[in-house]
Amino acid sequence: MTATDASIDDSADASTDRVPTPPPPPPAVITFEGKHGRNPLADAGFRAMCARLPAVLWRTARMAWAVDRPAVLLLFVCQVLTGVAAAVVLAFTARAMTHLLGSGAVSERLQGALPALIMVTVAAGFVRVGGALASYADGRITPRLTTEADVALVAAVCRVESSAYGEDGFAERQEAAEVGVTRTRLMVQDSQRFMAALVRMIAASGVITALHWMMLPLLLLAVLPAGVGAVLSARVDYETHYANVGDRNVRSMMRWWATYSRFGDEVRANGMTGYLGYWYRSLSDRIDERTLTAAPRTLRIALATSALGGLFLLGTWATLAWLAMSGRIALPVAATGVVAVQTTLGALAQFVMHGAAMFHTSLYLADMRGFLDAAAERAPRRGPATIPERVDEIRLEEVVHSYPGKEAPAVDGVSLTLRRGEILAIVGENGSGKSTLARLITGVLLADKGRVMWDGTDLAGADPDAVWRRTALVPQNFACWPLRARENITLGQPRTSHDDEVWRAVDDVGMREAVEALPRQLDTLLAKELWGGAELSGGQWQRLACARALYRRTPLLILDEPTSQMDARGEHRIFLEIKRIAAERMTVVVTHQLENTRLADRIVVLRKGRVVEQGSYDELVAGGGLFAELVGLAKDR
Repeated sequence: MTATDASIDDSADASTDRVPTPPPPPPAVITFEGKHGRNPLADAGFRAMCARLPAVLWRTARMAWAVDRPAVLLLFVCQVLTGVAAAVVLAFTARAMTHLLGSGAVSERLQGALPALIMVTVAAGFVRVGGALASYADGRITPRLTTEADVALVAAVCRVESSAYGEDGFAERQEAAEVGVTRTRLMVQDSQRFMAALVRMIAASGVITALHWMMLPLLLLAVLPAGVGAVLSARVDYETHYANVGDRNVRSMMRWWATYSRFGDEVRANGMTGYLGYWYRSLSDRIDERTLTAAPRTLRIALATSALGGLFLLGTWATLAWLAMSGRIALPVAATGVVAVQTTLGALAQFVMHGAAMFHTSLYLADMRGFLDAAAERAPRRGPATIPERVDEIRLEEVVHSYPGKEAPAVDGVSLTLRRGEILAIVGENGSGKSTLARLITGVLLADKGRVMWDGTDLAGADPDAVWRRTALVPQNFACWPLRARENITLGQPRTSHDDEVWRAVDDVGMREAVEALPRQLDTLLAKELWGGAELSGGQWQRLACARALYRRTPLLILDEPTSQMDARGEHRIFLEIKRIAAERMTVVVTHQLENTRLADRIVVLRKGRVVEQGSYDELVAGGGLFAELVGLAKDR
């Protein structure tokens, strides 16, 4: 390079340095349409919202009864005990006031009031005991109820048809349901406190109504605005939550990807830390902006209802004073009225507060129940037909499958026959439908048109569990389960009570040395993020995924890019094992490594979801078609 050339390069570099870099793009704005993109409370009136409470109470009681009946009975007894004790407190307070504010010597008045005061003390003690027992019962019910909701959600997601994941709104409804699970723990507490306040309110209302009929309506009016405000505020809060569902879902996904140690090298070496921090902050600010925008509405509701409630409460106290000053009620009765008003007002306030909290929580629980119902609808309902232990033939007849939101089908009119003892290789360019075809063969996906027949049984009418018990699949994106090495091979389905079969699968993929080097061998937890855990390399994990499939010993074995992360020795070992066991099963290998297809008895070439070529390796290379072109490109690299 000449000096002139060097100076030109330097000036080019300098000019490049002076060009300002564009700012990073902000997170995409996520909007949802359709029936799942609307707030379910958008058209609901105040009366409709309040009408939810009895149904919420009944549903909570049934859920609690299902998990711990003795605790529910104890809770019910405590509520009754607390209500009776509250009524006794007020009734005997009235008697005590009659003596204390009556005529005569102080000692005589105190002596006359003493029995009533003792009853008040005993009743107050019962209230405390009832509250403690109610907290104990709640402590028994709530953890189990939360666990049941959490397990139900996990089971529902695992049970749905695989195609449900691609449906619009599925992930967002799942995220909303997750919030419902976390809110479940509040429902029993709110319900218990709501009922306790209701019982105390009824007891106090009976006493205060006996003093004068005007007092109770005034008290109700004093608290009613607070109830209206609490429900309206809950609606505003839920509207904000609903608007943020999509962004929170994306943010939680990005948080996991950005902070997961497995992807740390890519984040750091590619200089992504700054952008990820910017992106996360931008999305969080957008979520916060919606929340802050709702704050003035909540403030206006709170100020208006508090002012109105204060006016009504002032009227209540003024009415009580007028009744006493005009002689319509005696002074001892007025004193009892002060206590009764305070008690009733406190009970009403608790009733309204916990009623609003129940309503608020019920919105999120409704999301959870709605998702569970939708998931139940998307659970496989294919039919009772079973599959024999030995499967000799799988036949695809003009099979078509399209993913939601995609115009062109991923698999388009494929007809194919697999026979026992045969190795079938599926090849094609990216996006040609290879993995989709493999999922259709296993019944993970069902055909939109056409049929997939296992020994004459249509998978659309077969029990899916019966199908999958006879399937072993190594997917492209396999899971690295945070389980022990043993469970990572058996997937929690041991075939024997000893480890001989497990070690055989380990040997089949050439992993014995690596497993024996683990701190506790098969008992080693394969999760380095957890204390005492260990980690495998990418190729070792892929061998372990192959060991899972070999361990199952099923009539159908499908391997989708099974050696993409392995070294040459590991790849050779896997394909030797595939060849060795091929006579016992139907084997399908999906691969971009075209040299590996030499072991196949037949190769199927896909393009845009269609089979464009079939034959042996030598036949297809000689045919001069797409396969020959891909082989030539591979050799030219």
